[in-house]
Amino acid sequence: MAELVYRPVVGAALTLFKALDLKIDTQGSENIPRTGGAVLVSNHISYLDFIFTGLAALPQKRLVRFMAKDSVFKHKISGPLMRGMKHIPVDRSQGEHAYQHALESLKAGEIVGVFPEATISQSFTLKSFKSGAARLAQEAGVPLIPMALWGTQRLWTKGRPRNFKRSHIPVTIRVGEPLEAPADQYAGAITRRLRGRVQELLEAAQRAYPVRPKDAGDTWWVPAHLGGTAPTPEEVKERG
Repeated sequence: MAELVYRPVVGAALTLFKALDLKIDTQGSENIPRTGGAVLVSNHISYLDFIFTGLAALPQKRLVRFMAKDSVFKHKISGPLMRGMKHIPVDRSQGEHAYQHALESLKAGEIVGVFPEATISQSFTLKSFKSGAARLAQEAGVPLIPMALWGTQRLWTKGRPRNFKRSHIPVTIRVGEPLEAPADQYAGAITRRLRGRVQELLEAAQRAYPVRPKDAGDTWWVPAHLGGTAPTPEEVKERG
């Protein structure tokens, strides 16, 4: 079926990123299979993460179907786009429906994108993972593809204004090797291995990131354990 919506949206995103002069550094896209189903799993630090996660698959000529909150599909602007791109709505009260939709997509040979932290990490550290991605990969008989993003929080994240100025912000993307999800293993154990892989990729992306904060007022996007002023996970939890 022709992608009448997805490809033009990708083209518009690439045009916007070129206009913003973003410095996008992607490594590991070859780990995304050119054919067949897979679950693409990333950390989550920005409202724009699904766009950059999808960009990582473009060199392999793949389009990613993301699981996203049902409310996004009900919005008058984003709703038609999300449905046109065949993304998967997630109603928290009826999660099994979204799970089955994602499972069918995987069995049909699609790549499904999942953010197993479920919400944006305001500490910019890795939160605990829900086991849905591992269970999907197990049941569909497809691999998990871990990846990590860094720098996207500087464009638009929770609690901060958007920064769509031409500010040359670097975005670093790292995609890891496939992780098998055998059906006879405990999904929790697979999820722990998956989270460990994403953590390694996140640390690699942070080490490779080409810039540091300009001054003391620009440390908000750096995690506390790396010397920044982002809230710690404990502080985020206390805020509720």
